[in-house]
Amino acid sequence: MKRRTLRALIAIACCAFCGALPLRAQETTPFSEGLELPGIANYAPANVSAGALAEGPAVDLFLDAKLAEDGNLVAKGLIWRIFGSDTGPDGKLPLLATAEGGSTRLQLSPGSYLVHAAFGRAGATTRITLQRNEPRHETMVLNAGGLRLEGVLPDNIPMREDKLSFDIYDAQEQEDGERRLILPDVRPGRTVRLNAGTYHVVSNYGDVNATIRADIRVEAGKTTTAKVEHRAAQVTLNLVRGENGFPLADTAWSILGPSGDIIAENVGAFPTMILAAGDYTVLAKNKNRVFQRDITIRPGRDIVVKVDTETAEQIAQ
Repeated sequence: MKRRTLRALIAIACCAFCGALPLRAQETTPFSEGLELPGIANYAPANVSAGALAEGPAVDLFLDAKLAEDGNLVAKGLIWRIFGSDTGPDGKLPLLATAEGGSTRLQLSPGSYLVHAAFGRAGATTRITLQRNEPRHETMVLNAGGLRLEGVLPDNIPMREDKLSFDIYDAQEQEDGERRLILPDVRPGRTVRLNAGTYHVVSNYGDVNATIRADIRVEAGKTTTAKVEHRAAQVTLNLVRGENGFPLADTAWSILGPSGDIIAENVGAFPTMILAAGDYTVLAKNKNRVFQRDITIRPGRDIVVKVDTETAEQIAQ
């Protein structure tokens, strides 16, 4: 039996993002989860700790952010964090102030601070120094974009999206050969916010062997839509006694690959799973009897496989 080679079809569609325009389609903006984009970026309320105002009169700090150097201001979805520049007794920088929304205004004592802006999984950090009686306006460029992941089957056959998920990894391998997991179990159609760069995406259709891997690049200020083509199908297994027999309960199933290795196992009268296209051998065990049948999975062609105890090959144990 020959295994069919899986392939990934990555269709990259980049579209410019304008943070000040209303949200019209997920494909054209890194914002997700129903975020609204008002025309005016209001200043978000800030939460400032007492330590940030311990010395001297407060100085205004105005903060806003862009996804790209030539982009518009991000109007919503930012998380701002202000840290002191000196480590505390625990060896960590103290968190002095936070704010959420778009642009924000903080009042801090003169001194040096680290400002971190987070936008989903994207973020940037800068160091600032506030002088007495000198308000400061800081615009941070996040160098970030959006990634929208979708799955397709050949010939425009509808996909079972509830069986599809994506894991996003760093593109660079670590010393142990593994990649750092950035975001697991991303559902199809969701747009995630990421720093610009290349990411390694693993697409899983079902939980057996229908897996596609691809490296995808995210550009600053744009959304990249990646469509991953899976060559797989869903199979439902029945062990029956006679052509019109009812599926037998308490049946143990094993799916073997061409080399005889076990691909999947299950127990029940109606087990269902998604398999990559290719040839397999199905083993059904019921009451100390084992039956087998060879099957072929074709891309996008869901099937019900009936193993008939009266006609299937029985294996001696």
